[in-house]
Amino acid sequence: MTDHSSSPWRLEADSLGQVQVPAERYWGAQTERARLMFQLGQDPMPLPLIHAIARIKRAAAAANSQLGLLDGERCNWISLAAMEVEQGRWDQEFPLSTWQSGSGTQTNMNLNEVIANRACELAGQPLGSKSCVHPNDHVNKGQSTNDVFPSGIHIASERQQRLQLLPAIGDLAASFEAKASAWSDVVKIGRTHLQDAVPLTFGQEISGWAAQLRSAAARIEAGFEELRQIPLGGTAVGTGLGAKAGFAEATCQLLSEWEGVSWQCSGNRFALMGSHDGLVQQMTRLRLLAGALHKIVNDIRLLACGPRAGLGELLLPANEPGSSIMPGKVNPTQCEAVAMATAQVMGLDQAVAIGGSGGHLQMNVYKPLLALNLIRCGELLSNCCYSLRVHLVEGMELNISKIEHFRDQSLMLVTALAPVIGYDKAAKIAQHAHREGLSLREAAIALDAISAEAFDHSVNPKKMTSIQD
Repeated sequence: MTDHSSSPWRLEADSLGQVQVPAERYWGAQTERARLMFQLGQDPMPLPLIHAIARIKRAAAAANSQLGLLDGERCNWISLAAMEVEQGRWDQEFPLSTWQSGSGTQTNMNLNEVIANRACELAGQPLGSKSCVHPNDHVNKGQSTNDVFPSGIHIASERQQRLQLLPAIGDLAASFEAKASAWSDVVKIGRTHLQDAVPLTFGQEISGWAAQLRSAAARIEAGFEELRQIPLGGTAVGTGLGAKAGFAEATCQLLSEWEGVSWQCSGNRFALMGSHDGLVQQMTRLRLLAGALHKIVNDIRLLACGPRAGLGELLLPANEPGSSIMPGKVNPTQCEAVAMATAQVMGLDQAVAIGGSGGHLQMNVYKPLLALNLIRCGELLSNCCYSLRVHLVEGMELNISKIEHFRDQSLMLVTALAPVIGYDKAAKIAQHAHREGLSLREAAIALDAISAEAFDHSVNPKKMTSIQD
């Protein structure tokens, strides 16, 4: 970054007085105050949110120009500066912690100051001068943190889920579907209560995982309709004081053109600013995806346990050594990593639920928490889907000998005899076989319950997998 002064500091002022700001930085007095006052944790404000708010600032400048409230030259400077922020050029200029004002005011002002100072620089004016572009009067014109910040959360969350998460879910589901098709004729024993049950095919089992993922994706996509209603134009309390008529509509029209989806500001702004039910509901949809992934990876590691002293029906890729002391050990590490990540998402969903209930009169004061967790969880789940697909599912194979052994030894194949000889006689065959260490066929003949020919006709694992209408 270019030095802007021979001194390491410059003086900037806000409504509370003067503040020393590092000379090379584009942020101003309010950001510097916040940087020193909110040194909580290691959770910086998510950059996708910064980029989304920068896009709002650019659209707002254009809308104000259309309405005759901002001259073309200032609009151009602000637009260029905001676009640079959107593109990530000035990511290092946003140092603030998530744990700040519940409205996100410090981050909104961080954006206003960076854009204003960069705009002044583009105009040939010194940083901090505010002579041609003012952070409040121009960059924040027609806006309040209370409507801009939640609008940014909506845009950043929707964008991440639409462009990253949904494709990642779809790719993982497709990978499972390919395995299900390839293994559609492999008959295995089913398990309920972790005990032997009737047969199904491996393709049928895996198709359930794919269907869970497709359903989770559909729920997330259905939530976009509510996410795309934003409170822009409500300013401080929802009345729109300080924003000219038509400002919100013009801004949303530009956002819609740039994002390629329809953003609306026609909802009840008092509801959208006093509470954030749409964001809470979308987080619930992410939790449901996390629950599906958690179930799937637990199924996989159960089916792969062994390889010799467990079920061992699935063979997982050996991505890395599994033990520092046991040579040759391979562990289901992808399953474990995703299980931990999904547990984290489920926990963060509870934080979002609490935050969403934190509306105080005309404003919810947990906005940064909602932003952090929605964006973080969307990114984490995207990564989970990608990692599972590439490092586990695509290299997963079957242990046919184990599958056939468990299938053929299962006592629950006797279920096919119940309609033929009755439940009680079938139960006696299973109990006798288990007690005496016999096969079902041997036990049935020994008890003279059914002929060998009739047994062979009735007990056919492949036929038992047919889906009944």
